[in-house]
Amino acid sequence: MPLNDGKDVGLRRPETFDFLGFTHICGTSPTTGWFMVKRKTIGKRMTAKLKEIKAELILRRHAPNVETLKWLQSVMRGYFQYHAIPDNWSRLGVFRNAVLRMWLRQLRRRSQRHHWTWEKLRDRLGHMLPEIRLRHPYPNVRFDAKHPR
Repeated sequence: MPLNDGKDVGLRRPETFDFLGFTHICGTSPTTGWFMVKRKTIGKRMTAKLKEIKAELILRRHAPNVETLKWLQSVMRGYFQYHAIPDNWSRLGVFRNAVLRMWLRQLRRRSQRHHWTWEKLRDRLGHMLPEIRLRHPYPNVRFDAKHPR
């Protein structure tokens, strides 16, 4: 008997749900086309974290760049440690760019004659912030490593 995908009995796709900081979405694998659960960071949680970072950057506006850089590195490293999973790359890129833009805004507000441009920030300081790397593989990779067949 062939697998039943639910269309012939009137079933729809399951709803999305939020769990452990991720929105779980039904999707298909780009390589096989089979069903898979995709996860992305919850929008409200990412917005809240960006607001926290913005508030702290305002307090650190006149601190030396080295101190602010070390603080941003630790914050972003911690955020990426948890959220760097497959299918979440676009959200992490948005997060990293938003942090860079907020930092650029604070650097520009230090004086009435700002000399910071987006290119200058990326060339001098942007490469020192953590890059987006996959920290957690797909679940079946972890399972296969623990339970070889």
